[in-house]
Amino acid sequence: MVATFSELRALPGMDDTLLTAGCPTRVVLDHVTSRWGVLVVLSLTNGTHRWSELRRAVDGISEKMLASTLRQLQADGLVDRVAHPVIPPHVEYSLTSRGEELAGVLLPLVEWSARHSAEILASA
Repeated sequence: MVATFSELRALPGMDDTLLTAGCPTRVVLDHVTSRWGVLVVLSLTNGTHRWSELRRAVDGISEKMLASTLRQLQADGLVDRVAHPVIPPHVEYSLTSRGEELAGVLLPLVEWSARHSAEILASA
C-alpha cells in the first residue's frame, strides 16, 4: 500500500513545508533522483566498481558528470570511495548502507519505468 501525501506529512520530520521551495527534502531528492544519480546508484547495486567500470556501465555519462555525481553521492553518504595507495591509482566505489537502502527504494521505480516505458513513449 502506498502512503498518501497526508500520511507522508505525518511522519517524523515531515510537515506542511514538504512541497515548499526551501524544504531540505527537495535538495536530497535532487541529488538522489537526478538522471545520473539514479543510474550510478543502480550500477553500484552489483557491488564495488572502479571508475572505468562505472563509466562503461552508465552509458552516455561524461567523465565530468560521473566525477560530479560520485562526489555528490559520496558527500551525501550514499557512496563510499576507497583509494588504494598504489601506482597507478586504484579507486573503488561502493554503496554505503544508506545507499543500499536508497537502491532498494529506487529499484521498484526503475522496474515500473521498464514495464510502462513502451506504452508511455508510444502515447507521447
